[in-house]
Amino acid sequence: MVQQKLKETVEFIRTRSQLKPRMGIVLGSGLGAFVERVEVETTIPYDEIPNFNSPTVEGHQGRLILGKVGGIELAILQGRIHYYEGHSMADVVFPVRTLALLGTEIIMLTNSAGGLDPNMKPGDFMILEDHINLMGDNPLKGPNIKNLGPRFPDMTEAYEKSLSEKMSQILSQNNVRYWKGTYCGVSGPTYETPAEVRFLQTIGGKAVGMSTVPEAIAANHMGQRVCAMSCITNMAAGLSASKLTHDEVTEKAKEVEARFCDFLEEFVQQV
Repeated sequence: MVQQKLKETVEFIRTRSQLKPRMGIVLGSGLGAFVERVEVETTIPYDEIPNFNSPTVEGHQGRLILGKVGGIELAILQGRIHYYEGHSMADVVFPVRTLALLGTEIIMLTNSAGGLDPNMKPGDFMILEDHINLMGDNPLKGPNIKNLGPRFPDMTEAYEKSLSEKMSQILSQNNVRYWKGTYCGVSGPTYETPAEVRFLQTIGGKAVGMSTVPEAIAANHMGQRVCAMSCITNMAAGLSASKLTHDEVTEKAKEVEARFCDFLEEFVQQV
């Protein structure tokens, strides 16, 4: 069933574009401005793509962008759907699986996240070195789709070290404040309680969010080279005096979008 849907989706996209993307990018909350740097060939709203679902969350435009940056062919998901919106895990990772079947070799995931390290500041970036799946579900649950990948995919290096090192090098050269660490993926949609934040710190988390982990699992399953970066848009509950709001997340992402876009434009051309 999933295979048939993927085939249908890819065939539809191929009627709109013959571009063969080398790299796929998922743009998280408030980070969609990167498409302004892209030499766009084709834009397809999600609601026009068979088997895609449109996001319901502010900051996620819901468009597939096919184009180039510095001659590098890209497929960009401008916005994502989330598990907490009521979608199945299979639906959540469907767009990333589609990118892989369009021909990508590298998947770059981005998100807005809450900082778990008291030394972090809103507006910092974090390169994901690893993740902890606390969503209570897995996109590979159920019968394995052998044509996509193995039953038991190895996750020793879920985020490829060489890609993370390149990200670190570019951020350092441009004097951008950043961290490296483990991302904790939770289901949401509530923000974490202070007790939950203390638990996440105890188990080694550096940032927490409600996305990315399912996509990273699905992309690894399909043999993609995966890397990911968080924009730390707020400090997690109990680490700042103010209450958490989604407006704060999107506003902070907008503040740092120029730095984010500069980084991503350079990264695309160097990998």
